[in-house]
Amino acid sequence: MFDKLKNIEARYNELMSLVSDASVQADPSEYRTHSKALAEIQPLVEKFHEYREVSDEIEQAKEIADSNEAELRELAEQELVELRTRNDKLLGEIKVLLMPKDPNDERNVVLEIRAGTGGDEAGLFASDLFRMYSRFSETQGWRVEILSLNETGVGAIKEAVALIEGKRVYSHLKYESGVHRVQRVPSTEASGRIHTSTATVAVLPEADDVDIKIDAKDLRIDTFCSSGPGGQSVNTTYSAVRITHLPTGLVVSQQDEKSQIKNKAKAMKVLRSRLYEIEMQKQQDEIAQDRRNQVGSGERSEKIRTYNFPQNRITDHRVGFTSHQLTEILNGELNEVIEHLVTHYRSEQLKTFETEEQ
Repeated sequence: MFDKLKNIEARYNELMSLVSDASVQADPSEYRTHSKALAEIQPLVEKFHEYREVSDEIEQAKEIADSNEAELRELAEQELVELRTRNDKLLGEIKVLLMPKDPNDERNVVLEIRAGTGGDEAGLFASDLFRMYSRFSETQGWRVEILSLNETGVGAIKEAVALIEGKRVYSHLKYESGVHRVQRVPSTEASGRIHTSTATVAVLPEADDVDIKIDAKDLRIDTFCSSGPGGQSVNTTYSAVRITHLPTGLVVSQQDEKSQIKNKAKAMKVLRSRLYEIEMQKQQDEIAQDRRNQVGSGERSEKIRTYNFPQNRITDHRVGFTSHQLTEILNGELNEVIEHLVTHYRSEQLKTFETEEQ
């Protein structure tokens, strides 16, 4: 691990020199690239520097603790306890920063909420959840744009889809996906019997526009004589172009122009369009599968969280977290719930990371 940290530190020093270089600063694109790379590793390098400073202080305190002066020795031993605690904490923070980052954490999200089992009561609960996430987004300074809203009357919704834009939205909301269960007495229930209903939540990272990059080695380009109208050059010059994209087997031919260069340019445009269509379809299929994995079937047994109104209680079954602040949470005060989830899953990741490092 420390070899890895030293390599990262060397890269940090290299990037610091680059962003200070006048020629790099003169190129906005290059400067932006290096600055971004620097910002990504800076927190880790700063923690590593702090860790080494504390380690040096520990060594100095050890020397004093071995001295013959009783008073100094006692002070040094007390300081050692504090320094070692601080060092362990820094080491844990370094391990967290070293763990692979979720590439989607910085993305905006598409939030989908659908009423599950429970009839009208499920629709009302879906509406409660949508309001909860909307209010939480407001507290974070995020922008919520409703993409579609299927209302069923009496304040209930069958389905709501919204785009949430802001800083690290996915990193905050990604653990909200799944089946949410509510237990409460419906306003129409005369006997006061508690009903159980569900709603499903899917949090999907917003997909970027697909950027098609075609590697030259993936192309086979053949030229041949044009076969249609075109004057004297027909069947005499190799102006027609056929491009084969080897990974997909797509073939595009172009012979409208007398110029081979123009035909090649047109063929590449067509090829890019077709590859874009294929990539978009693949992306949509992955999102559809992701949604299916996230929301399940909406059955009560698949719940990730229960909202119990009679007890003013919310329980997240994945991490065993319980709060009796149900009203506040439904009003958008989700920070405590999210912090428990992030801490739990980060701890699980850390265990895996430490096992792989051994």
